[in-house]
Amino acid sequence: MILLDTNVLIEILKGNQNTIDKVQSFNITLAISSITVMELYYGALNKAELNKLEKFVSLFYIVQLNENISTQATKLVKTYAKSHTLDIPDSLIASTALVGKYKLFTYNVKDFKYIKNIDLI
Repeated sequence: MILLDTNVLIEILKGNQNTIDKVQSFNITLAISSITVMELYYGALNKAELNKLEKFVSLFYIVQLNENISTQATKLVKTYAKSHTLDIPDSLIASTALVGKYKLFTYNVKDFKYIKNIDLI
Protein backbone atom coordinates (compact mmCIF):
# COMPACT_ATOMS: atom_id res chain seq x y z
CA MET A 1 0.00 0.00 0.00
CA ILE A 2 1.14 3.55 -0.71
CA LEU A 3 0.22 6.36 1.67
CA LEU A 4 -0.34 9.70 -0.08
CA ASP A 5 0.66 12.87 1.74
CA THR A 6 -1.68 15.85 1.84
CA ASN A 7 0.40 17.85 -0.63
CA VAL A 8 0.04 15.11 -3.25
CA LEU A 9 -3.76 15.18 -2.91
CA ILE A 10 -3.76 18.96 -3.22
CA GLU A 11 -1.85 18.66 -6.49
CA ILE A 12 -4.40 16.13 -7.76
CA LEU A 13 -7.22 18.48 -6.81
CA LYS A 14 -5.47 21.32 -8.68
CA GLY A 15 -5.40 19.13 -11.78
CA ASN A 16 -1.62 18.66 -11.86
CA GLN A 17 -1.37 16.10 -14.66
CA ASN A 18 2.13 14.91 -13.68
CA THR A 19 0.87 14.02 -10.21
CA ILE A 20 -2.29 12.41 -11.54
CA ASP A 21 -0.25 10.30 -13.98
CA LYS A 22 2.22 9.25 -11.27
CA VAL A 23 -0.54 8.26 -8.83
CA GLN A 24 -2.40 6.37 -11.55
CA SER A 25 0.81 4.49 -12.41
CA PHE A 26 0.94 2.90 -8.95
CA ASN A 27 -0.49 -0.57 -9.28
CA ILE A 28 -1.27 -0.90 -5.59
CA THR A 29 -3.87 0.25 -3.08
CA LEU A 30 -3.68 3.97 -2.35
CA ALA A 31 -4.30 5.13 1.18
CA ILE A 32 -4.47 8.37 3.09
CA SER A 33 -4.23 9.07 6.78
CA SER A 34 -7.27 10.32 8.65
CA ILE A 35 -5.02 13.30 9.47
CA THR A 36 -4.81 14.09 5.75
CA VAL A 37 -8.61 13.98 5.56
CA MET A 38 -8.77 16.47 8.44
CA GLU A 39 -6.20 18.75 6.80
CA LEU A 40 -8.17 18.79 3.54
CA TYR A 41 -11.48 19.45 5.29
CA TYR A 42 -9.88 22.19 7.38
CA GLY A 43 -8.71 23.93 4.21
CA ALA A 44 -12.12 23.82 2.51
CA LEU A 45 -13.35 27.31 1.64
CA ASN A 46 -17.07 26.54 1.89
CA LYS A 47 -19.68 23.76 2.15
CA ALA A 48 -19.63 23.09 -1.60
CA GLU A 49 -15.87 22.51 -1.53
CA LEU A 50 -16.25 20.35 1.58
CA ASN A 51 -18.80 18.18 -0.25
CA LYS A 52 -16.40 17.85 -3.19
CA LEU A 53 -13.60 16.83 -0.81
CA GLU A 54 -15.79 14.22 0.87
CA LYS A 55 -16.39 12.54 -2.49
CA PHE A 56 -12.70 12.81 -3.38
CA VAL A 57 -11.35 11.24 -0.17
CA SER A 58 -13.83 8.37 -0.50
CA LEU A 59 -11.73 7.20 -3.48
CA PHE A 60 -8.94 6.18 -1.11
CA TYR A 61 -8.52 3.72 1.74
CA ILE A 62 -8.45 5.85 4.90
CA VAL A 63 -6.10 4.68 7.63
CA GLN A 64 -7.50 5.63 11.02
CA LEU A 65 -5.32 6.56 13.96
CA ASN A 66 -4.82 3.88 16.57
CA GLU A 67 -2.76 3.32 19.69
CA ASN A 68 0.30 2.07 17.76
CA ILE A 69 0.30 5.08 15.42
CA SER A 70 -0.18 7.48 18.35
CA THR A 71 2.65 5.86 20.32
CA GLN A 72 4.98 6.02 17.32
CA ALA A 73 4.04 9.66 16.65
CA THR A 74 4.83 10.57 20.25
CA LYS A 75 8.29 9.00 19.86
CA LEU A 76 8.85 10.92 16.63
CA VAL A 77 7.83 14.22 18.21
CA LYS A 78 10.14 13.58 21.15
CA THR A 79 13.02 12.75 18.81
CA TYR A 80 12.54 15.27 15.98
CA ALA A 81 10.29 18.18 17.00
CA LYS A 82 13.09 20.36 18.32
CA SER A 83 15.92 19.27 16.03
CA HIS A 84 13.96 19.14 12.75
CA THR A 85 10.74 21.07 13.58
CA LEU A 86 8.59 17.98 12.97
CA ASP A 87 5.00 19.06 13.56
CA ILE A 88 2.18 16.95 14.96
CA PRO A 89 0.27 16.29 11.70
CA ASP A 90 3.46 15.21 9.90
CA SER A 91 4.46 13.02 12.85
CA LEU A 92 1.08 11.27 12.64
CA ILE A 93 1.32 10.81 8.86
CA ALA A 94 4.89 9.49 9.17
CA SER A 95 3.83 7.16 11.97
CA THR A 96 0.95 5.85 9.88
CA ALA A 97 3.46 4.96 7.16
CA LEU A 98 5.92 3.41 9.61
CA VAL A 99 3.40 1.35 11.57
CA GLY A 100 1.62 0.14 8.44
CA LYS A 101 4.91 -0.40 6.59
CA TYR A 102 3.59 1.74 3.73
CA LYS A 103 5.63 3.77 1.29
CA LEU A 104 4.91 7.49 1.69
CA PHE A 105 4.48 9.54 -1.47
CA THR A 106 5.15 13.18 -0.62
CA TYR A 107 6.42 16.30 -2.31
CA ASN A 108 7.82 17.49 1.02
CA VAL A 109 10.63 14.96 1.29
CA LYS A 110 12.57 17.38 3.51
CA ASP A 111 9.86 17.06 6.16
CA PHE A 112 10.38 13.29 6.47
CA LYS A 113 13.81 12.26 5.11
CA TYR A 114 15.52 12.30 8.50
CA ILE A 115 13.07 9.79 10.01
CA LYS A 116 14.69 6.41 10.42
CA ASN A 117 13.16 3.55 8.40
CA ILE A 118 10.61 5.67 6.52
CA ASP A 119 10.23 4.62 2.88
CA LEU A 120 9.67 7.75 0.76
CA ILE A 121 8.59 8.09 -2.84
